[in-house]
Amino acid sequence: MMSGAAEQLQKQIKEQGDVVRQLKAQAGSDDAVQAAVGELLALKERLRIAKGEPEADAGKKAVLKTPKGTRDYSPKEMAVRAAIFSTIVGVFERHGAVTIDTPVFELKEILTGKYGEDSKLIYDLKDQGGEACALRYDLTVPFARYVAMNGITSIKRYQIAKVYRRDQPAMTKGRMREFFQCDFDVAGAHEPMVADAECVRVAVEVLSRLDVGSFVVKVNHRMILDAVFAAAGVAPDHVRAISSAVDKLDKLPWAEVRREMTEDKGLAGAVADRIGAYVQLRGGAELLARLRAMPELMGSAQAAQGVREMELFFRYAELYGVADRISFDMSLARGLDYYTGVIYEAVLVEESARPAAPAADESQARVGSIAAGGRYDRLVGMFAAARGKRAADVPCVGISFGVERIFALVMARQREHELKASRTQVYVIAAHGGLLEERMRIARELWDAGIAAEFMYKPKPKLQAQFKVCDEERIPWAVIVGEQELAQGVVLLKNMADKDPAQGQGAQVSRADMAAELKQRLI
Repeated sequence: MMSGAAEQLQKQIKEQGDVVRQLKAQAGSDDAVQAAVGELLALKERLRIAKGEPEADAGKKAVLKTPKGTRDYSPKEMAVRAAIFSTIVGVFERHGAVTIDTPVFELKEILTGKYGEDSKLIYDLKDQGGEACALRYDLTVPFARYVAMNGITSIKRYQIAKVYRRDQPAMTKGRMREFFQCDFDVAGAHEPMVADAECVRVAVEVLSRLDVGSFVVKVNHRMILDAVFAAAGVAPDHVRAISSAVDKLDKLPWAEVRREMTEDKGLAGAVADRIGAYVQLRGGAELLARLRAMPELMGSAQAAQGVREMELFFRYAELYGVADRISFDMSLARGLDYYTGVIYEAVLVEESARPAAPAADESQARVGSIAAGGRYDRLVGMFAAARGKRAADVPCVGISFGVERIFALVMARQREHELKASRTQVYVIAAHGGLLEERMRIARELWDAGIAAEFMYKPKPKLQAQFKVCDEERIPWAVIVGEQELAQGVVLLKNMADKDPAQGQGAQVSRADMAAELKQRLI
């Protein structure tokens, strides 16, 4: 027989079930349905506890796997990733950026309404303590929240952290549900296009130093793109949906994008064709002259401002020495709602796949996006207004690097046996007799001297087993000690990377000079 509390919970469950069904029947918002379903599940869990029933999964064997869209990294892979992060941070700091950190989850209201159609990819968290939260989707919105919350008016910052997207993963292409982003942003009122061009310079430096292969930085301007939509006859409330379709031109041919705009999103065919005449244009700075010669476009003050800013952008890109890496691509849309000015995206290209004629379809030439960003001048002001303060916009521009995609590219070029997981420089080896405590003393002396050293923990390891560790872990030097060396106060230093038999057992040096001699040889 159920207790009164359990009976009351069953009644609440029935009532909440009716609420969920009613919301679904009335085509309620996704947020409302999810909230109602979450409350229903919470009531069912309380009923299970009240009845003393085991959890549904109790007794089942644990499945040893990572969740879909996530993965582990081996020590050798982590060594490669550490080198990638070090390279990126080096470029960021060379440009004067400082770093910050923000929570891995934010209040849900901070994130919603900022990502256009991609908002459905945000990971919601169960209500904890009266706050509806969600895992961060990117690092840009949390940064804007940080700037507004702290009243910052000028900062050049970088941040490297994990973000989360409820996307359909493609692990081999570096598209995951949990992944790192490396962001570089400049906040503050500055001369137009100076910081925008520097962000592209940062992108070119990072990708060149990482040697990712042939790449191009596509650029466009939201003001120009929005003016194109207006000139073509797109209703203002339809712009973001059409923009999202145009943004797929890097993956799909124009015919497929046109079909989505007309059949899926209800755009008139004639309007779609007018859009197509613009968004299939690409080139360099010379494309700006073509745009200036289009009266139907340049009649828009928005387009005129966008063209002026792009002229400045190309001028500064030339000064920064990156103009040859830039392609002015009118199809680049960047579907996120917060972009207001210049937008860019770095993509890998295969030289052999590039079309011979500029008018040809470039969608097959693209291998993958590895960095993207743009200007977002009103996002900070949105948060400032939410605090009840006078909305003070802090103009911002930035670039974000997709580390997982870069990592996949770098790893594809690596040979497994050439990767070194540890930073160990010296391995302490016993020639015979074990000498565990003496190996420990030598390791301590090397550590005290700032030299990365290891030894085998076994009391009496075989000599060949110790040599094998040096080969497998790519440890360049060995300190070899035996009873005879111990009695004489010397050690043998052997270059393990040099397989020349002429070096014999190694060079004999006094124990007192061991660390200094190794430091000299490790230079």
